[in-house]
Amino acid sequence: MHSRSHSRIWTVLAVIWALLAVALYISITEGTFDISVKDVVKTLLRIDPVMEHDLVIFEFRLPRIVIGALVGFALGIAGAVVQGITRNGLADTGMLGINAGAGTATVLFMFLFQGQVTGLGTWSIMLMPLCGLAGGLLAASLIFMLAREGKRLDPQRLILVGIAIGSGFGAVTLYVSLKMNPQDFEMAAVWLAGSVYNANWTYVASMLPWLILLVPFIWMKSYVLDVLQLEEYSAAGVGVPVERERRGLLIACVGLVSACVAVSGSIGFVGLIAPHIAKRLVGLKHSRIIPVCGFIGMTMVVVADLIGKTVFAPNQLAVGIVISIIGVPYFVYLLFRSSK
Repeated sequence: MHSRSHSRIWTVLAVIWALLAVALYISITEGTFDISVKDVVKTLLRIDPVMEHDLVIFEFRLPRIVIGALVGFALGIAGAVVQGITRNGLADTGMLGINAGAGTATVLFMFLFQGQVTGLGTWSIMLMPLCGLAGGLLAASLIFMLAREGKRLDPQRLILVGIAIGSGFGAVTLYVSLKMNPQDFEMAAVWLAGSVYNANWTYVASMLPWLILLVPFIWMKSYVLDVLQLEEYSAAGVGVPVERERRGLLIACVGLVSACVAVSGSIGFVGLIAPHIAKRLVGLKHSRIIPVCGFIGMTMVVVADLIGKTVFAPNQLAVGIVISIIGVPYFVYLLFRSSK
């Protein structure tokens, strides 16, 4: 039985990786300037490098693909954590207002510092996730404080409070962005829609430390997430300090989301859809759900970015908008299914 479930996980991962490989192949070879697979391989291996190929692959396409993959991976895992600690299948970092809180803090940073402080350069990009972390933690703290009923966290109330908090942070973000000069406002508007268009290697470097530290921590807490699916008294009865573990997992989740929001803006629905697909494919154990969620989220963002830049060419549609077009109907479907 164990070997069968183990082989099922690897089969699921193999299919996801195959879909991801196809999307990566199309993304790196197709575009305004088509490049053959042979030229891509030669460029990557530094065999007879051509300046034009170097520019297209290393400066434009590859950073965009890598950022999309990292953001999708992090958002998928964050969605699994949020649904695990709230025991609510409709929970998502975007739905709970965590994305909005991180986005507001990041827009404030852009407004107050990026256009005025000289000499920050790369450090401004590295500091943005920290600002997002502060905003995300503020949003999460408000939500968890207001969603309590006595000492118990009410999952239904959590969604309603999250939507309200997210709307409030969204209003603040809009107000601040309207105070920007036209050029900065345009940049902020594209960023808020959820875009990886301006990705570069500095963005990749700013994200990697967060993933390297937080993803293993979350995966090591898989057993805790399994236990948290029980009622609070039952979870405490088996020796799990419920509040402390929830708090630690929530901070890790907010850290991942903040790193994503800092480099790509607010991309919603990845954390909602990926856990549902993962649970149907590999069951309910979080040691399996977490990695599968990550790769499903990775595939979703890479494919959505591919659709946004090819289907609507020569114009480009932000990846967040493409995912929302798919995510909104799926969320409505989940609402109807949960009400039955």
